[in-house]
Amino acid sequence: MASDPQNVTLTGLARRFVDDGILDETVAREAFVQANQDRIPLITYLIQNELAPGQALAFSAGMEFGVPVMDLNAFSADMMPEGLVDEKLIRAHSVLPLVQRGKRLFVAMADPTNLQALDEIKFHTGLSTEAVLVEESSLRQAIDKYMESQDTSMQDLGGDSDLEDVDFESGDDEEGQDKHAVDATDTDDAPIVKYVNKLLLDAIKQGASDVHFEPYEKMYRIRYRSDGILNEVAKPSIKLSHKLAARVKIMSQMDISERRVPQDGRIKLKLSKSKSIDFRVNTLPTIWGEKIVLRILDPTAAQMGIDQLGYEEDQKQLYLEALKSPQGMILVTGPTGSGKTVSLYTGLNILNTPEVNISTAEDPAEINLEGINQVNVNNKVGLTFAEALRSFLRQDPDIIMVGEIRDLETANIAIKAAQTGHLVLSTLHTNSAAETLSRMMNMGVASFNIATSVSLIIAQRLGRRLCSNCKQPYDVPEDVLLKEGFTQEQIDTGFTLYRPVGCDKCKNGYKGRVGILEVVRITEDMESMIMNEASSIELARQARNEGFNSLRQSALEKVIQGVTSLEEANRVTKD
Repeated sequence: MASDPQNVTLTGLARRFVDDGILDETVAREAFVQANQDRIPLITYLIQNELAPGQALAFSAGMEFGVPVMDLNAFSADMMPEGLVDEKLIRAHSVLPLVQRGKRLFVAMADPTNLQALDEIKFHTGLSTEAVLVEESSLRQAIDKYMESQDTSMQDLGGDSDLEDVDFESGDDEEGQDKHAVDATDTDDAPIVKYVNKLLLDAIKQGASDVHFEPYEKMYRIRYRSDGILNEVAKPSIKLSHKLAARVKIMSQMDISERRVPQDGRIKLKLSKSKSIDFRVNTLPTIWGEKIVLRILDPTAAQMGIDQLGYEEDQKQLYLEALKSPQGMILVTGPTGSGKTVSLYTGLNILNTPEVNISTAEDPAEINLEGINQVNVNNKVGLTFAEALRSFLRQDPDIIMVGEIRDLETANIAIKAAQTGHLVLSTLHTNSAAETLSRMMNMGVASFNIATSVSLIIAQRLGRRLCSNCKQPYDVPEDVLLKEGFTQEQIDTGFTLYRPVGCDKCKNGYKGRVGILEVVRITEDMESMIMNEASSIELARQARNEGFNSLRQSALEKVIQGVTSLEEANRVTKD
């Protein structure tokens, strides 16, 4: 039964609004009764019926309850804690988390009498919750904007036919896990699923080698590494950080509840029945969340052929001759992402015939090649590089590939294998051929063993190729060319320098990459110097004297050929 407004005694906010001159007493009585009948807060009723200005109501209510009042329009949305309060709770109570200070959470609300909202937020977050009064219309707009930001980054995903024809599954089948678990969140969070799938497909289409998911304090960004350079491709809401990380971890068969330690996983993307691409996935806990990097492993990389890798003719012949040798060690060196694995697998592909037994130990195997026995090392169970090598030597091998020589034990076993009738290929993280020899000495390998086992060293980098469609010739003074390292003889040939321009067929004037290589065969003179423990400077000088180009000389040769620019040569090789 409806109450008679004339018989209602005004208390609380209604009395405060009258005392502050915001409402006439008759209007206040009628509003108080009607709001109770409609079961909505008094402030909401007054705003909806335009009976009083929102700012005045908020200020008066703040004074009544001793709660601070704030202009929400002046507040930066970047400060809002992402994912802390459930979206259903925000909608149900018309509240918005503003900022977290230690164990205190400040929440914007228009109705200071809604203590239930504060209690529920405190229960769900475990934080001490404090109210901040704001104007209701501003609060509604802020909540709508907050909710929209959850889906802003995914509005263009509908109807993408590319997403219908692919199948993602974990690459860790040996764990015996159910690969259908990969799609566990499909029905729960379909927009996130489509968004991540589209990102990975776009990365493949653009020829990217890596995908970076990176959380920061006030932003989240996704970058692709294309032609060795990172480029930002998306900036989804920071509020999606945990959802994006969880989706990628589910796809990789990782533990989504573990966020404190790094994890490794794999994803297989089946483009068709006959074609698939693998992703190697790693998570890293940072102060703002989990950074995730996916390395795209192209199974066709080993099929490129040696002529596509950037070897000069004399360098190619040195590599092929070393591959024909029945024993010895070939080392490929360079930083991460310099193409060492592709160079090794190109060699293995040449050697891969039914007449030979080839075994590889890698961490993990990046390129799958039929006919080769590939082993992923697993330190947790004791399957180290050294242990895998010992096992290989009991398996009647002809050719052994070690993903990386990291310690003295692995180095010694690999060298013994190279000295006893096996061809061994491996990598080290060093900057040049000469430094590779010094590094092995510093690891504790006997200089005599190095001299009698290592037959060829390839140091390499990857430089961006100039786009043949838009590269532009330009002139450089002779004194500048000499300073850059060109010889007078090279300058006298009258070669043309080109610089990047940029067009619709390339990215910033570059398209694809080319190997810049230093290929050094260990000669008798160099063997003598190694046994006498010569320094890397002396070894590098000897290599130049014997006609082996340094990385810098090889880079300048690519500039003379018009393959790359002087700027790119400087980026990749200049000290």
